[in-house]
This record gives sequence, structure tokens and C-alpha cells, in this order.
Amino acid sequence: MPKDATAKTATLYRMVLADHMCPHGLKSKDLLERQGFHVEDCHLTSRDEVDAFKAKHDVKTTPQTFIGEEHIGGFDDLSAHLGKAPKSKDSTTYKPIIALFSVAFLMATTITWVALGTTFTGRTVEWFISISMVLLGLQKLQDVERFATMFLNYDLLAQRWVRYGYVYPFVETGAGLLMMAGVLTQLSAPAALFVASIGAISVFKAVYIDKRELKCACVGGDSKVPLGFVSLTENLMMIGMAIWMLSKL
Repeated sequence: MPKDATAKTATLYRMVLADHMCPHGLKSKDLLERQGFHVEDCHLTSRDEVDAFKAKHDVKTTPQTFIGEEHIGGFDDLSAHLGKAPKSKDSTTYKPIIALFSVAFLMATTITWVALGTTFTGRTVEWFISISMVLLGLQKLQDVERFATMFLNYDLLAQRWVRYGYVYPFVETGAGLLMMAGVLTQLSAPAALFVASIGAISVFKAVYIDKRELKCACVGGDSKVPLGFVSLTENLMMIGMAIWMLSKL
């Protein structure tokens, strides 16, 4: 809450040009209104107005918020003042992997309903794992270079053969697509089994033997997901899927 609980009127100066509307200005306005403030929304509609405002208040950026006579600052300062400061960009989080697996499960149940007319069967589990593989592979393919760099921190094969880090996302995505379709199992299952087995061993060694604290490259090279249980589970799921698919041949 604001330091002065009675100060429920705020003045917000934000950039609103013909060709650009500052997104942080809109976020500041929304945050203030959600916290119960009446917002005096002052638009800076030209570059000259923006420059003059910055010079007058000796600030480098807009938006700028004032609560009563107190100058709060930009969006980050406002968030901190109201106790809504976002987490550090470097802080660890499981949100990306939770979102990915949740979407994969919903997609699997949707496919089950469309294809089989029911909500859950053994095939749903197969689709869930294969869809997860594709989505995880897609995250890596967005920036293969960054993924490969992070992957080198812990993957045992990549540390011996650097190019493996560039190959891995294509193998994971391709195997997942083939498993979704249920075709070329003789190719997809051994490929998935191979990369997942190396991955599981690498994660187990790095986390549980060497006790290293690393970020997992499972959702791409800018991942903030900790390397550990989730990463190991991902690889074990792929191993289980591969063995199951091979057993059906």
C-alpha cells in the first residue's frame, strides 16, 4: 500500500504520441486504478513536450507518477512503492514449464475427444508426452545457439561433441512429431530413448552428484527454470514413452 494511505489521487505523466503509446504508461495507469487511486492522466503528446517534462523534473524516462506531492517515479518505482514489485529477471521460476505441460495436457485431451470421442485413454498419455516433446523442442528451436550454450553446462555428450547441442532440439521435436502420428516408431523411439537417457544421466550427475546449481535448458536458452527434478522427470517421461512405443512394435 502507499506510504500515505489517504493519498488516493495520483498524477500520471505518460507519452501518448501519434505513432507511439508508452506501454509502461498504460501499465502504471492500470496499476494505480487497481489499487483504488483516482488517476489524473496527463498525456505528453509530442517529443518536445516529453523533452520539456524530462528537463523540468530531471528524469530520464517516462511515465512518471506523483502521489500527492510525492514524486514516485517510473513503473518499477511505482510497483515497488505499492508493494507490487516484479520478481528479478534473474530469479528462478517454474512458471514456463508448468504452462507448457498444462497446455500439452489440454491438447492431448482435446485430441482424444476429437479422435476417440472420450476424454482420457492410454493414448491420451502418449499424446501428452509426445506433444510435450514437440513444445519443449520448439522452445529450444527459437534460439538454438543460446540453447546449445546453456546445454553445454551439464550435458555429458555435448561436452564431448559440441555439435550435439545443436542437433538435440531437432531430434526431440522430430521424435515427438513422429510419436504423435504413431509412425516410423523404429526411428523415433530409439532416437528419443538415446537423447533422453543421456539427458537423465547428465542431469542426475550435475544436480545430485556434483551438487551444482544450474538453470535448465529444457525451455530454451533464456530459461530461469532450475536444473533438477523437473528436468529429470522430462527425460524419464521420454524414456518411458520410447520403451512403451518399442514394446508395441
